[in-house]
Amino acid sequence: MSRKPYAIGDRVVLKAGLSRSQAGERTCRIVSLLPADHGEVQYRVQREGETFERRIVHSDIDTAESAAPVSRDGPASPGKAGSWLKPSSIRVGR
Repeated sequence: MSRKPYAIGDRVVLKAGLSRSQAGERTCRIVSLLPADHGEVQYRVQREGETFERRIVHSDIDTAESAAPVSRDGPASPGKAGSWLKPSSIRVGR
């Protein structure tokens, strides 16, 4: 598979269709990844303001309008990667 899958939390735009006409109505957030269906990645997505989730496949995503999949391999910031916990800043009452 040459297409890199999107990750949980990514925002994607669905392809235009009969029930999806405006770009604002087509934007949704990926809630979870599902097992592949005949080699195509599936996602569970939810639109803003809706109380239910939808199942889509990767080919339902408009890749030209959606942001590129975010690589979760390296640190999020280009700066120095390290622990957010600093033991020297912890104060214990006596």
